[in-house]
Amino acid sequence: MNGTRTAGPRRAPAPRGGGRSRTSATARPPRGRRVRRLYERARRAWDRPLTAYYVILGASLLITVLGLVMVYSASIIKALELSLPATYFFRKQFLAAVIGGALLLIAARMPVKLHRALAYPLLMGTVFLMVLVQIPGIGHEVNGNQNWIYLGGPFQLQPSEFGKLALILWGADLLARKQEKRLLTQWKHLLVPLVPIAFLLLGLIMLGGDMGTAIILTAILFGLLWLAGAPTRLFVSVLTVAGAIGVMLIRTSENRMARIGCLGATEPGPGDLCWQAVHGIYALASGGWFGSGLGASVEKWGQLPEPHTDFIFAITGEELGLAGTLSVLALFAALGYAGIRVAGRTEDPFVRYAAGGVTTWITAQAVINIGAVLGLLPIAGVPLPLFSYGGSALLPTMFAVGLLIAFARDEPTAKAALAMRQPRPGSRAGVSWMSMRRRVKKRPSGER
Repeated sequence: MNGTRTAGPRRAPAPRGGGRSRTSATARPPRGRRVRRLYERARRAWDRPLTAYYVILGASLLITVLGLVMVYSASIIKALELSLPATYFFRKQFLAAVIGGALLLIAARMPVKLHRALAYPLLMGTVFLMVLVQIPGIGHEVNGNQNWIYLGGPFQLQPSEFGKLALILWGADLLARKQEKRLLTQWKHLLVPLVPIAFLLLGLIMLGGDMGTAIILTAILFGLLWLAGAPTRLFVSVLTVAGAIGVMLIRTSENRMARIGCLGATEPGPGDLCWQAVHGIYALASGGWFGSGLGASVEKWGQLPEPHTDFIFAITGEELGLAGTLSVLALFAALGYAGIRVAGRTEDPFVRYAAGGVTTWITAQAVINIGAVLGLLPIAGVPLPLFSYGGSALLPTMFAVGLLIAFARDEPTAKAALAMRQPRPGSRAGVSWMSMRRRVKKRPSGER
């Protein structure tokens, strides 16, 4: 032996932290597996029969309630400037929301046959009112657009807002009837009379100078044609004609050309032509992550025109910050995605066309309004659906949401799920609950 010690087996070091081993940490599944599990859970939750029903109902109600809060906050200064009570605009919007809620419940409970029966009367009534708007002494001009009819007192009606709903219901019924007869493979049946009637509505709207509503109506028309399976050549042809007409209408109006020139503007420019667009960006920029606080907006003190209507999203960003605006965007995204799911899962052609038309309407209008506030699109003068001030816009939109809810409830799997939740005739929920509790046997105190 040369005096060196032989190395024996080493002892494992004692675990730190009170004798706890690392087996619990190593027993956890890898992060990738956990992510896959979460994804599978979310996918299974989304595939449940009533998911679309609850998403549409919840998202629309949250948007409406948050919109009421922001209308109150954004309209106080405007009301005081007009020597009106501070809650003037809020009370009108709240009354419209109550009536709209009743319309939503009625539409959600109506059968599909009754929705189809309303299509032609609603279209004829809307066209009649839109013709009345152009008669001097009956139609009323607001902000350069003659699209209003006074109903007496502080109440007025904009028939073009109901034209969106009328085109969706009538177009969906028309396309469904032609699909049942297998006529949609012919161009003439695909275009006539859908496109001429849509152009009639567009012409009546443009007589009043409302370019924004005309853009939304055009988006609805393209949505219906796309859902009907229009060929690419036909789709491009109609899009080219509509684009040429739009360019002509824009180039012949100095106001519209000025709005195009304000895209991406950071200064009001000569004559303050871009004042509204620039101050909308100022409001969003000053909000930061979480905003200046509800009611603490600076831009609504006379700096930003229309703070409670077209640019209420800018006030939301200033008072609630990026968190508030992203919440609004998430709600609209959820509502749109649920509408697509309803349109994609149904076998009824009318339901598919109507649900797709409503989803196109709400999504396109939200994108145009928010894009204008962000400076990415020209200011079109359209309100943010369910959010901005305006009863004429809120009522048909809430009825349209009721349509989506009715269609979501009408799915076979959703019907079965709702039927299982309803108590049987002659039975009470409390009795069944107590009977379920009595079936549970008592276990020993130490048994798990």
